[in-house]
Amino acid sequence: MASSVAAALGASVVGVASGEHSTEVEESDTPGAPSVKGHLKRFSTTAYGAEVTGPFVFEDGGLLYSLQHPSEENPEPFDRAGIGYFSGFQFELDGDNDDFAELSTPQTRDEQGVVRAGNGEYVLLAQGREPINGGEERLGVTQTPDGTDIIREDALDPQRDEQPFFRGTQYGLAASNPDCNQFVATNDEGTEGYLFTNWENSPGNVSRIPLSQDDDGEWEADLDDAINLANTDAFRALGGTRINCYGDLSPWGTMISSEENYAHPRVSLTHTVGDIVEAGSGEGLVAASQFWNRPNPSEIQEAVDGYYGDDAWSVQGYWALTGVEFLAYYLGAEPVDQGEDDENTQTPIGDVYPNPYRYGYHVDFRDPAADEPQPVKYYVMGRASWESPDILTDERTAYGCSDGDSKGIYKFIADEPIPSYDDPMDVEGSLYAPKITNDAASVADSGERHSPADVNLEVEWLEMGHASNAEIEQWISTYDDVTQVHYLEAHAETDWREDLETALEEADRAVVEGGNRSYISNDEIVEWAAQVEEHGPRGVDEDLRKVPFLETRAAAKEMGASIEFNKAEGVDSVDGAQPGDFVYFGISEFNDDLADDTGDIQMDRVDGGVVYRGELEADYNVSTLEPVIVGPDFTDPPEDADDALRNIDNVYVMDDGRVLCCEDGFGGPARSYPNDGLYVYQPNVLVDVESVTVARGGSATADVRASSLPAGFSGARLTVSVADPNVAAIGDVSFPEELGLAEAEVAKSGSSATFRVADVGEHVQPGGRRVTLASLDVHARGAGTTELEVEIHAMDDEDGDAIDAEARTGVVATGPPAVVGDHAPTDPDGDGHYEDVDGDGDVDDDDVQALFENVDAEGVTESDDAFDFNENGDVDYDDVVSLAEESD
Repeated sequence: MASSVAAALGASVVGVASGEHSTEVEESDTPGAPSVKGHLKRFSTTAYGAEVTGPFVFEDGGLLYSLQHPSEENPEPFDRAGIGYFSGFQFELDGDNDDFAELSTPQTRDEQGVVRAGNGEYVLLAQGREPINGGEERLGVTQTPDGTDIIREDALDPQRDEQPFFRGTQYGLAASNPDCNQFVATNDEGTEGYLFTNWENSPGNVSRIPLSQDDDGEWEADLDDAINLANTDAFRALGGTRINCYGDLSPWGTMISSEENYAHPRVSLTHTVGDIVEAGSGEGLVAASQFWNRPNPSEIQEAVDGYYGDDAWSVQGYWALTGVEFLAYYLGAEPVDQGEDDENTQTPIGDVYPNPYRYGYHVDFRDPAADEPQPVKYYVMGRASWESPDILTDERTAYGCSDGDSKGIYKFIADEPIPSYDDPMDVEGSLYAPKITNDAASVADSGERHSPADVNLEVEWLEMGHASNAEIEQWISTYDDVTQVHYLEAHAETDWREDLETALEEADRAVVEGGNRSYISNDEIVEWAAQVEEHGPRGVDEDLRKVPFLETRAAAKEMGASIEFNKAEGVDSVDGAQPGDFVYFGISEFNDDLADDTGDIQMDRVDGGVVYRGELEADYNVSTLEPVIVGPDFTDPPEDADDALRNIDNVYVMDDGRVLCCEDGFGGPARSYPNDGLYVYQPNVLVDVESVTVARGGSATADVRASSLPAGFSGARLTVSVADPNVAAIGDVSFPEELGLAEAEVAKSGSSATFRVADVGEHVQPGGRRVTLASLDVHARGAGTTELEVEIHAMDDEDGDAIDAEARTGVVATGPPAVVGDHAPTDPDGDGHYEDVDGDGDVDDDDVQALFENVDAEGVTESDDAFDFNENGDVDYDDVVSLAEESD
């Protein structure tokens, strides 16, 4: 059964992505696998064969998720893909997992064939291929421009025998893979609105279904007024999409759909384009994207096996080339002759063909309630096999996860808030790739291999380039007219019209040898990386600026970024996240490039995956990834693996800070049952002290806060200590008035403060987040940085029970005195230079002006290390010029 499900999908089941290569580090008993920092509780298991995808929590706490590609052998209605909610259940959204009963594991075939939950009943709202839009369409099914459903014979509905169908390959059966769900409310109560759902196929699709809730809390879908956005003129004019996976609800209230274009790699696994150039051939190295416009592209693996025999290699992502030709039909190409039994022939398409550089982006559906929402692709955020983005509250910063082997976690920062641009094509900003810098992550640096449960990943973000959406669209458009005929005519000596088989082999071998001449060349990528190293990302030749945005993975690997993450399948933060809140990253499998002997990450293998969290800093940066959930080893017995989270997919942070964790593992070793489940992660309470920057001779306030208090709060006794009293000292402690009783004792040296608080008026309610317990007056004594360390002596909830709490440190950075105004300058990138001269948190023209006007001021000249941007030992006007160049 598992094999038949995998064949139907072409992806998204265990063994597909991870099977692309094997690591030399064998599965073993990894310390800390499985483990959880906090509490993990199973809420639901999905029907046999299905993943848990597309979770969404309504305003009232109700839960919805997709039933993606269930087994056809399940009992009705769980034998067909759909979208459903849990009738009779709402999360209380108080941060505590006591609002539902833990679900048992599904041990019988009856339990395994249905969707189960600890509370409530799963009710399907809609199922794939149901008639919608007055019968003009079927839910999740894309159409050609003339209104013909793009569907294979094996996905036809028996009730519609006259329905025409297409022969060839399609990524998954049409409308079998519903994924992301985002509900956009159209009334203040949140009881009416539109449900946007991704359909993970090629051609891709996003449906919009009107939903309404009755007085009893039950939801109803209006399928007659539902539409497939893929079949609208605006969507088709954009080129459509492919493999729409997960997504996000933007801070400005729109659906963001992510294209999981697995076919985008141009080099396989750990290799780089430089390896191909150095070798003078791509044999053993080249990956799927180079064969995008090949006739019958997904057949390239079989062809490589035949051409090269024992020297053949795995062409990474070849299986995701399925459906590219159907995408051409979606755009209006005339279908080429096909064989019987869905056999795909090699007859080339020469009239209309999709441009590869138009796929693999985050898509924003503006005007969500309009007759035709307007789709916008954010080319500026990079091209990848995107699982999802997380666009933060500043409306400028976005983190994205790219799924598959040896992939990246990327960051984008817009110059201005994204909705502030009148035209979304004017959105501009910088794209960043990660560099893991700490020695403990690498056996080569640390001398020993560590468990991912024990090691934080320290991240430095490498800028790849800066551009606008409109600029990138212009670069993309230069490749719009390339077809399959070009593949043959550009790479084969034989006339394909006379001998197609010979011409195709000649073309395939030529592309392996020297790359696909129709698209960006290997030499361009290598030259771009060389210029970045010499001149920086903004100093490259104009004709090379396109490289990091159109060939994001290849470019990041070439510049030395840590493109080693394996199946990065989830990223999310709480709505309205502020500095001090967390972004959660789900890594479905911690193996292969994360557990080999090369690269920046070389740790123990955990095939069950890891969930990381990163604390948002003042500028919404994330610099440390902390493991909070570690899955099981696949050698673990069921008693260890049955209740552990394995192969994390979507992560969804609820308003109370708890995290919905969805599985994409489907059976395999370790567990006693095959079903995927939905777990709810309740983090431990964190008590931390705010990090502050203090000007020399000045002071600042650092709050001591509890991250969340699900069970309320009675009181606590805490000590905060200054690690280096020569840098800073605590002068006084104050308390929120509502806490009622509080007292503090500050050491005479200022090195520590011990205080007690009690909530005698019960002002702190269960579910309270980011609760301030005390405020410290911190004085700067000398230049440098020091940690503020928290020790928890006692902490009780409203029932007097001890709270499971973790203490976290803060940092005091003392720097130069204020140059203008009252705010001390800051060092945003931690390089020892204080680029934020006016202390407002941004590096911009105002900082250049402030330095220019005060270059001779005492506070500047006495802090030459802080403002010596050209590093010549003095503060002079060339430092003003250097700062201006850096702030551009």
